[in-house]
This record gives sequence, structure tokens and C-alpha cells, in this order.
Amino acid sequence: MAKKPLSLVGVYVVMVLLSCVNNSLCKEDKKIQTYKLSRGSFSVTFTNYGAVMTSLLLPDRHGKQDDVVLGFDSVDGYKNDTTYFGALVGRVANRIGGAQFKLNGQLYKTDPNDGHNTLHGGSKGFGDVIWSIHNYVPTSHITFKYNSFDGEEGFPGNVTVKVTYMLIGENKLGVKMEAKPLNKPTPINLALHTYWNLHSHNSGDILSHKIQLLAGKITPVDDKLIPTGEITSVTGTPYDFLEPREIGSRIHELPGGYDINYVIDGTVGKHLRKTAVVSEAVTGRKMELWTNQPGVQFYTSNLLTRVVGKGGAVYKKYAGLCLETQGFPDSVNHKNFPSQIVNPGETYLHVMLFRFTAY
Repeated sequence: MAKKPLSLVGVYVVMVLLSCVNNSLCKEDKKIQTYKLSRGSFSVTFTNYGAVMTSLLLPDRHGKQDDVVLGFDSVDGYKNDTTYFGALVGRVANRIGGAQFKLNGQLYKTDPNDGHNTLHGGSKGFGDVIWSIHNYVPTSHITFKYNSFDGEEGFPGNVTVKVTYMLIGENKLGVKMEAKPLNKPTPINLALHTYWNLHSHNSGDILSHKIQLLAGKITPVDDKLIPTGEITSVTGTPYDFLEPREIGSRIHELPGGYDINYVIDGTVGKHLRKTAVVSEAVTGRKMELWTNQPGVQFYTSNLLTRVVGKGGAVYKKYAGLCLETQGFPDSVNHKNFPSQIVNPGETYLHVMLFRFTAY
């Protein structure tokens, strides 16, 4: 269905203007700390380890607050994490087939941390480094910054990276990811790897959540989750969420669950496109997502196996869902996919907008 596009200018014009001028809280040290953004009954916490979103408190239809983000009680949990809970992943999110790609005639070999493939930037991607604090106003926004060096996990060139999390109005969270190559062309594809459970992080599985994905096509994958290069319709398949339905309604038809890139409907350009709507009937919570990216990875935490999280909660298979807006996986090896190559002098810009309500 057609939706009125949301102007990028209208959503994050303030975010673009953020700087460290006259801000005594800006610092370049590498001390690991936690930070909180709060406005009214809505609050979000982060750590500069991996620029991780550690919690998000939301009221339900009766005003009861719950944490709807899976995670750990301490930073040490994230240091030993293999699930990417809440992390900002890169330099290239998702998978690179064969852990290699060619760029301008040169072969680059990246870290094969997922069998023979590269996942989320390698063994020490952006979700496993300490970011500096570029700007922080507790009632408004926080900006993390990282300087990625030439050859890091096999990727070419020096790149400056920033991610801003910003409260907008009473119930919206904006995320702006920006990266600038300094001396060499390089692939860049950042993603936010938050696991959501709108009932609460410790309430069990998300199979009764309803989801609508405004995406009529997917990029199919092989048994190693590497795209085949095809782009196919979801019509008549378990991947069809063009109309809202429960996540668990056809999940049994898939091996393991959902872990696939959807091609978001509409034209990629200067507007945010509505991408997903998730709702949970018991609490009445609803989450809507917009982005300027061409794809979104829908993942139902198929690989979680009794991970001990916040407050001793045990996260099992299907405990959370991820909606990772992104460029297409392995696009560096598929010329028919939108390019992720960014040249010096150009800026990679990735925007997400979350809107939370209760019905």
C-alpha cells in the first residue's frame, strides 16, 4: 500500500547539526561507560562498547513500563557476547561470501569469522570496539565516534564513523549512522542489531507478535546464508508479511526460522520509507520503523540457546526479533545489488526512525 514518504530533512535536520562545540561532555578517552537518554516515560540506555543499545523502557497500554530489548546486566556480558545484542555492526554488516571481494581490480580478503565467510565486519567488528563520545545531552541525544583504520579486519582505507541516537518528540527514536572514507574507496554497510520483544525482554518468545513488512521481495540465500544473487517475490511463500500476521503462523515451514534480507518497497531516495510494523496484543505495544536503506534483515533469533541475560533471564530460540535495515548482504560480490562502495569525499548515511505507541 502507498504511504506518504517521510522527509529526511524533516526527521533529522537537528541530527545533522550536532557537534562538539562548547560541549564539556565530549571526550575522546576510551573508558567504557553507560549512558541514558530519557524523556517522559520513554528511556534508552547505551554503552560506548560497541555503541550498544542496552535497554529501552516503554509503557504498555496501562502505563506499566518494561524493558523491550534483550541484553546483559553489565558491559562484561557484551564483551563476551556472540549474539550481537544491540550492537552497531560494521564495517560491513551481514555476510561477505568467501570472506573476500574485488574492488578496482584488487582482491581484499576479510576475516572469515563465520565458517569461510565474514559476518558483521569480522571477529572484531564495530560491535566489539570502544567508541568515543562525540556529543551527549541526556534529554536529547548521544553521538558515538570511531576511527576505523586501513586494513582493519581486511577492509581498505581509513574511515571515520559516527552514530547518533536521538529522542524525537515523546515516543520516537532516531538513529543516524554516518561514515566518511578518508583515503581509499571501501565498502560500508552499518546496521543496528537490536533484539526486540515488545512484551518484555524476559517474557518468552515473539511468535505471537504480529508483523507487517512493507517489502514484496527477498534476496534468497544458500545453506550458508550467502545470497544467490536472485531477487524473488514473497507472494505465496512463508516470507509474505505484506499484510500483518503472527510471526509464528508459518515459521514451521522454514528451516530454523526467519533470517533473510527483504527488499523494501518504494524508491530509494531522499525520503524515509515505512518498512515494518510490529505489535504485541497482551501489552498493546506497537513499534513502527522507517529507513532510507534498500533492505531490512528480518531475524527471529534462531540461534539463541539458553543465553543468560538481564536479571538472570534465559533467552532461548525465538526470544527476540531483529529488524536490521541495511544494504543487501554480500553486495560486494553481486553487481546487480545496490552498491555499498563509498569513495573519499563521499558520505555514507543510514537513517532509522522508530515510533512506539500503545493501543
